[in-house]
Amino acid sequence: MRKIICLGAALAVPLVMTTAGPAAADSSACTHHFSGPQICIRLDGKDSWNSVTGIWANPPKRVKSRAVTLHWDGKRFDTATAKRVGKSLSYTWSNLQTGTDTKLCVKFKGSNRMACEKTKYIGGRAQF
Repeated sequence: MRKIICLGAALAVPLVMTTAGPAAADSSACTHHFSGPQICIRLDGKDSWNSVTGIWANPPKRVKSRAVTLHWDGKRFDTATAKRVGKSLSYTWSNLQTGTDTKLCVKFKGSNRMACEKTKYIGGRAQF
């Protein structure tokens, strides 16, 4: 059984490598605490153009929506309403020209935690 699992993993690696888009700048970061809310930020895009998603991974079941604020290099940029999808709350700001080396953070109303990620220019190489 162990050999079958190893063989499956070995065959899956080339598949993952070939499906990654060229110069994808996708990344994510989450707050890491054992209790309380886990807040995450996800960047999807390429170089200076990104969609930014704020995620609350474990909100109380009664919470169906919550205000989420996007901070851009330490300044409040926009506040929107994140809605529940399954077991999390999320909101996506689409197709923003974020630039590179920009610190983007999300913070949900009612939580002191903030998740941040920095945009980066990766040019013509693929990121794995």
